[in-house]
Amino acid sequence: MSGAVRVRDMVEADCEAVAEVRVRGWRFAYDGLIPAWYLRAMTVEADAATRRKHFARDGARHTHLVAERAGSVVGWACHGPNRDGSATGDGELYALYARPDQLSTGVGRALMDETAARTTAEGYPALRLWVLRDNVRARRFYERAGFVPDGAEEPWHVAGVTVPEVRYVRRLAA
Repeated sequence: MSGAVRVRDMVEADCEAVAEVRVRGWRFAYDGLIPAWYLRAMTVEADAATRRKHFARDGARHTHLVAERAGSVVGWACHGPNRDGSATGDGELYALYARPDQLSTGVGRALMDETAARTTAEGYPALRLWVLRDNVRARRFYERAGFVPDGAEEPWHVAGVTVPEVRYVRRLAA
């Protein structure tokens, strides 16, 4: 798929397309990192139902963005206040996924640029995110986008397996 990437606010009608991006993204990004049976069991239908619930519940606290190319949703990102309970006032990038066939085409960069612009405008001093420690491709992407690991690491439990996550932070312009 070619053409310019356009980032816009997600609407409820995008939930199915976002679910497809997420499921395909998980299967690609987490292959070998979390159990294969878990990835195979994921369905677009179940994830779309979850997306609808989250989208309706999140309201103004979270911002959901989609990236489109040639009228098709090819990526999704979500951000909002930092969830770790600290009083830092930082924002957090909860998720950023692109369809596997859209990797290295500017989709992730467009979503990241829009997320950084919006979190800066929202007054967050920094943007944090958690990434699987062994997800080398994602870590490289975030590092190129100005994020650095801050030393925090936590276990993430999925499908009976503990997978370590590391936290990254990017300072934002005042």
